Amino acid sequence: MAAPPEDDAPPAYEAAPDRGAAPAHGAPTRSVAIHHVRASLRGAERHGADITALLEQAAIPPRLLEVPLARVSPRQFARLTKAVWQALDDELQGLGPQPLKVGTFAMMCHAVVHCSPDLRSALERGSAFYRLFPGGPRFHLEEKPAEEKAAEGTHEARVVFDLTAFDDPDHYLAESATVVTHRFAGWLIRSRINLIRVEFSHPAPRHALEYDLLYGAPCSFRAPRTALVFDRAVLDRPVLQDEAELRAFLRRAPGDVLARLDYGSTAAAQVRRLLGQSLPDRMPDPQAVAARLAMSAQTLRRRLAAEDTSFQRIRDQLRRDVAIAALATGTVSIEDISQRLGFSEPSAFHRAFKRWTGSAPRSYQPGG
Repeated sequence: MAAPPEDDAPPAYEAAPDRGAAPAHGAPTRSVAIHHVRASLRGAERHGADITALLEQAAIPPRLLEVPLARVSPRQFARLTKAVWQALDDELQGLGPQPLKVGTFAMMCHAVVHCSPDLRSALERGSAFYRLFPGGPRFHLEEKPAEEKAAEGTHEARVVFDLTAFDDPDHYLAESATVVTHRFAGWLIRSRINLIRVEFSHPAPRHALEYDLLYGAPCSFRAPRTALVFDRAVLDRPVLQDEAELRAFLRRAPGDVLARLDYGSTAAAQVRRLLGQSLPDRMPDPQAVAARLAMSAQTLRRRLAAEDTSFQRIRDQLRRDVAIAALATGTVSIEDISQRLGFSEPSAFHRAFKRWTGSAPRSYQPGG
């Protein structure tokens, strides 16, 4: 499932008249690893598309493909996705058994919004819609029988995906389909859907640690099927969106549905959100963040260590993501970014950025 190519997504970092504005959702969206950029281009490359031209449309320097630590901003990734759709006229980006013409997702949205009283009906209608297309993604809704739920004391429902017909060695469409379905379903009922767990039939990838940030729920791999699992009661929630809201949703796509928002409930995710909310002012120290989380600094340090991270690492990742988004706009100087992120001088920022991404800041600027 993919979103339609409408207007550009809003940037994750924009300069305000005075100090700059913090992005929506309380904290800057996460940058996108170069792995995802390469994976999104695999189908286009198979079909003989000009990869350099696609990257240029997204303002992504082609040389970054060869830098293992490289990352791009959410806006760049959204533009690249749209460029691939347009080049192939395929919302599956050349990875499906047959192309899915651009605009298919938009038509599904119209069918769902106008004719679905609740989320259950919306998901069933969306599934039926895609079955009309031989090469479309396959998913269906499952609810546990009443007697099974009573025996287990659970009330689970799941959206199960069948992507076996896709030639997708990077599992890019499995990630995209689950993320888009989760975000779209939440948009329909105007409420984020808390997932119980997410199951993937593929092995754990190297970037599996990012999955908690995408889904905010435990993820398992090598499962029998790929599925989103959530509370069955959510299916009874009414669809609250209308035609006007749908037009706005499609204009913002694919940025809203592909953005790497911090959905995690871990201590690390909470720390990142609090630090992000402080921008562009001075970031609070560990003691201040721990106090905001109603715990001691020692307890916070211990919890972060249990999640294989630290306050310093989270702060550096946040500063990296904000810097990448700012540099990609081409409207904020390196000196200004350095100052806003709390570096004593630009040279210190240069050294840190190269350590984070494997490249100098200037290489991330348009024409750099």
